[in-house]
Amino acid sequence: MKRNASMLSDQARFFRAWMANPLRVAALAPSGAALARLITSEIGASHAPILELGPGTGVFTQALIDRGIDERDLTLVEFDAAFVTLLKRRFPRANIVHASAVRLSGLRLFPGAEAGAVVSGLGLLSMSTRMVFAILAGAFASLGPSGAFYQFTYVPRCPVERPILDRLGLEARRLGGTLRNLPPAAVYRVARRDALPA
Repeated sequence: MKRNASMLSDQARFFRAWMANPLRVAALAPSGAALARLITSEIGASHAPILELGPGTGVFTQALIDRGIDERDLTLVEFDAAFVTLLKRRFPRANIVHASAVRLSGLRLFPGAEAGAVVSGLGLLSMSTRMVFAILAGAFASLGPSGAFYQFTYVPRCPVERPILDRLGLEARRLGGTLRNLPPAAVYRVARRDALPA
């Protein structure tokens, strides 16, 4: 009962955030558990530290913790102040950064270390090409050589355009999809081309 009340409360928070800025909050409701399991399915404790972009209410964050990742190994970058407050309450040991993911390259998120994975809850398709490029460039500057960027989408194609991938030397592969999300969603794994298996 308590979990259902929390889910309804999160849906209300998302809807209010979407009403306030539909281009910045690209979803009407938080992602579902099936999508959270899919987007985190390749990530484990050995990938720590891990960067999450646009965590919102923390659905993907909780899925990462459920996979055995220590909360202290998570850095969450969130722009919406209300979500930042919620995340600090739900994940007090995580490193929560109140900032725009577009400005990742100016943040020193992992001094002396590199992230093993980036999980993105951002609505890339609602952003300009320049913004998407800045987000990917900043994310890969924080990632180790074999690290990957995981992004979901509601459309039947990769949400990162080919010219951006080419310019950054990246390749995107569809990890899978789930009909058990509203709306149905797919996940893409983006990695450096020289890090992909032959």
